[in-house]
Amino acid sequence: MPASKAQQKAVAKYMKNNYDEIKIRIKKGDKERFKAYAESQGKSLNSYIADLMYADMQLSAVEEETDV
Repeated sequence: MPASKAQQKAVAKYMKNNYDEIKIRIKKGDKERFKAYAESQGKSLNSYIADLMYADMQLSAVEEETDV
């Protein structure tokens, strides 16, 4: 059953109020490779990229939630 217009609006509002977006550009065809690898690690592409960034910045999960 598809989400109602009200549900879609509520989700959009929640996302706007609680998340920032980062857009990256990669070579054509790489997205599927990256997505497949992330899934092989048990993660979504978004969580895989975010985890890499936090790890590179040497942030723990606790710091991730409070400082960033």
